[in-house]
Amino acid sequence: MGSLNPPVLPLKRDSLLKSSPQRPRSRILILKKIDYLQWISALAVFIFFMFLFQLFLPLSTVNDDFFKQNIDEGLQDLFKEISTLDFGEDVKFVPTRLSTKFLREKSSNVSFGGSRTVTRFGNRKVQLALVFADLLDDPYQILMVTLAAALRGIGYEFEVYSLEDGPVHHIWRTIGVPVHIMDASDKSAIMIDWLNYDGVLVNSLAAKDVVSCLLQEPFKSVPLIWTVHEKSLATRAARYVSNGQAELIDDWKAIFNRATVVVFPNYALPMFYSAFDAGNYFVVPGTPSEICKVDKPTIFHEENVRVNMDIGLNDFVVGIVGSEFLYKGIWLEHALVLKALSPLLAKFPDGDSSSPRLKIIILSQDLTDNYSAAMEEITSNLNYPRGTVKHVAIDEDSGVLGITDLVIYGSFLEELSFPDVLIKAMCLEKPIIAPDLSVIKKHVNDGVNGYLFSKENIKDLTRVMLQVVSEEKLSSLARNIVSTGKNTAKNMMVLESVEGHASLIENVMKLPSEVAYPRAISEIPSYAKTEWQWRLFEAIADHGYVNRTLRIHQFLDRVESQWNHTLKEESSGAIPANDTFVYSLWEEEKRNQMMKARKAREDDEVRDRSEQSRGTWEEVYKNAKKADRSKNDLHERDDGELERTGQPLCIYEPYFGQGSWPFLHNKSIYRGIGLSTKGRRPKKDDIDAPSRLALLNTPYYRDTLGDFGAFFAIANRIDRIHKNAWIGFSSWRATGRKESLSEKAVVALLEDIEAQKHGDAVYFWVRMDKDPRNPTQHDFWSFCDSINAGNCKFAYSEAFKKIYGIKNNSTVLPPMPVDGDTWSVMNSWAMPTKSFLEFVMFSRMFVDALDAQVYEEHRQSGLCYLSLLKDKNCYSRVLEMVVNVWAYHSARRIVYVNPNTGAMQEQHDFKKRAGKMWIKWFDYNTLKAMDEDLAEEADLDHDGRRWLWPLTGEVFWQGVYEKERIQFRKDKETKKQKTRAKIQRIKNRTHQKVIGKYVKPPPERETGKVTDTNHTVAAARLLR
Repeated sequence: MGSLNPPVLPLKRDSLLKSSPQRPRSRILILKKIDYLQWISALAVFIFFMFLFQLFLPLSTVNDDFFKQNIDEGLQDLFKEISTLDFGEDVKFVPTRLSTKFLREKSSNVSFGGSRTVTRFGNRKVQLALVFADLLDDPYQILMVTLAAALRGIGYEFEVYSLEDGPVHHIWRTIGVPVHIMDASDKSAIMIDWLNYDGVLVNSLAAKDVVSCLLQEPFKSVPLIWTVHEKSLATRAARYVSNGQAELIDDWKAIFNRATVVVFPNYALPMFYSAFDAGNYFVVPGTPSEICKVDKPTIFHEENVRVNMDIGLNDFVVGIVGSEFLYKGIWLEHALVLKALSPLLAKFPDGDSSSPRLKIIILSQDLTDNYSAAMEEITSNLNYPRGTVKHVAIDEDSGVLGITDLVIYGSFLEELSFPDVLIKAMCLEKPIIAPDLSVIKKHVNDGVNGYLFSKENIKDLTRVMLQVVSEEKLSSLARNIVSTGKNTAKNMMVLESVEGHASLIENVMKLPSEVAYPRAISEIPSYAKTEWQWRLFEAIADHGYVNRTLRIHQFLDRVESQWNHTLKEESSGAIPANDTFVYSLWEEEKRNQMMKARKAREDDEVRDRSEQSRGTWEEVYKNAKKADRSKNDLHERDDGELERTGQPLCIYEPYFGQGSWPFLHNKSIYRGIGLSTKGRRPKKDDIDAPSRLALLNTPYYRDTLGDFGAFFAIANRIDRIHKNAWIGFSSWRATGRKESLSEKAVVALLEDIEAQKHGDAVYFWVRMDKDPRNPTQHDFWSFCDSINAGNCKFAYSEAFKKIYGIKNNSTVLPPMPVDGDTWSVMNSWAMPTKSFLEFVMFSRMFVDALDAQVYEEHRQSGLCYLSLLKDKNCYSRVLEMVVNVWAYHSARRIVYVNPNTGAMQEQHDFKKRAGKMWIKWFDYNTLKAMDEDLAEEADLDHDGRRWLWPLTGEVFWQGVYEKERIQFRKDKETKKQKTRAKIQRIKNRTHQKVIGKYVKPPPERETGKVTDTNHTVAAARLLR
């Protein structure tokens, strides 16, 4: 959107100024094209008039000063006439939607009005993941290394992931940042638990596959900042539209929509990508220029460029550059610059071929015919020799800027950031001349690292040019400032980039209570935001030029080829486009099916009227068994299911969404249980939890219960699905942390279970003291408080008081000893099936008590006193610790299984627990009596109030037997009455009398004799 013609969907100013019912998006204004020739004609008429005025007036009456004064006054009058021209002042990008969102979230967090105060503990630092397409030496790596070095000083930690390795790997290791290389060949093989990070920063379009992984649950909620430096996709988008590749456009739109924020390094790129804008665009200006890293700018082939453009080695080349935005008045600005440069023509004689020639190259984005015609008309009227002024398209890899001797910034538009093209020119050691715009004056000191001229007085540019150019070449003063200019450009806008990224990360991150809030941005060390980390990259031996544009085009070609291949496979079985032909085929098939059905019905009727051989009893028995098997078997039982049937233990892995599939095991001892029907693995023997527990069809409870939703679903009529004596659960996140059971540990666990070494025990393999959320080794209740905003003990106390009917205001909290041993986290444990049902019995009451505390507030505002921010997983972190409380106080042994070696270690010695356990509170008979009381209340109470307990499993008490017996008697009596009524209707039915009886004639034997006999008998009857 940096041009008057956007690359995909040309927008008009009229439509943008009208009110629109659409949601607010990033504010982008684009203006219509202007007819350049209209204004050129006006300027040409004026110049021609002044020429006639000078020609016919006597020279004695008009001196040179008077004429110059009239010329300037005339030009000023003309400029006043065309002051209505748009010079790009309203071509701006403003992230309206994001700014409003950040302000709203900040105000809501400050005004947290929950029922309890919340506390931040700060056990660990903010964890951020940096994702790259490769680790090659380029400006974006320098930017991210500088940013990481600065943010680590105020409390951030980073880990780097890359699809390809490269020389920058060593640099990241040097500054203490871990590096992981992902498998770029298979997107489904990327096994990274992004929930371990408080945010993900992705760089480049080529990292699209990683963003695609974050499109899947359960990673959709992870904050994602995607930095896009390339323009290549925006230029291809117009071709996608013209070719009808709408699916490819939609695919990229989904990727851009997933990002929490899409960051661009300048204000032109978000306008180029306007077709993909979802209101999440943001600009953080400032990127190190790769040209500044090269000591001698030899990366461009200057000789070839000069030959192609018919420019001699001794010619003096002036480059005119401008804003990346194209607006109506840009041609006039170029005309004014050319007018100011016209006095240089006298210093470069046109007729002498041996002398240097003056060459002016205008580098811009617009190569339309009307603009080129405008430039030709202007240069002709300003008496420039033919071929002196050339208009070429600006390209970062073309090398045109490298052959210039002097660069002039010919745009008077007030930019929001320092122009990138001037940074490149300064790095190429070219003296720059620019108008005194505010953003340019901030970095350019007139006469020190560049030259400035007043944009209000175009004659000031002429004055500067005469100082810079001396004797057909640059003056000594101009040559002296180029080195200063390169040093300035080498570390330009570091402060804006570092502080801009830090502020954006601070606004985007949603930090839980166990994370320490980073220090203020103002506390970043000054040395970290005054220069890019060039010194770290000087050690890289390979200084070869990396053609980023070529690499990104190759990546986009691969994406298009994959999309075309997929489209071809889908269309291979497509229906022909001729609807009439398809309809005729359908009608013919319909007639054939009807004829087959009619024939089959007739055959059945004939078969029923004829005697059929039923075969032997053995054949009948086999057919019946075969039909029974085909009716009951919904799927073919695989080898894993058959092996699982004979094992004492089955471990279930709850999961939600396609993003967790790579972490699930495929061994026979494991079985997946999907918390959502849509996210189940295809062709796997996974359990559909919502079909077993209807409560999980509600997204609210599916999120808040977490793994406990799977516990309740398995326990609900468990005998129908679980046949093993022992049951276990393992979190897929334990696999991501490499803490799931190895084959050796599984064998050791099974041997211990079969030998009954620890009896009725709870085995676990993920330790609390090794949890990344607990680096300071808190005790049980302190750790639980730290991950629940300081309110874990309060939640447990209130839940226990509600469960056991305690009315006083005392704190009821079971003691959890600090004896040097550890506890279980992440819901990864195993226990006997009978004990599991007892645990679920207690958990249902506990969850119901918790839900009664937080439901109203959490449902209405999204706020929960167990979290600092709006959190859909409100009390799932409290439930994560429940198994420890139940196992300890129900007098069960607690055994830790080393997930790598399988070594067993009992925790909290059973003999030392005497007098510390609340056994009566967790006794089976007590819990069973309470469960039956709740079941009776749910069975008899029909007041319609909201109550979670009956929805979490079976409702069963002693009175259910009597109700079932009564209902069975009623159903039996109803069936008898229907049978008697049917028999009575049959008896009372009117029967029609038989009209006659058909007697089949005997077969005709000895035809001749029979016929004579019949005739004789008939004659005798007639004679009687």
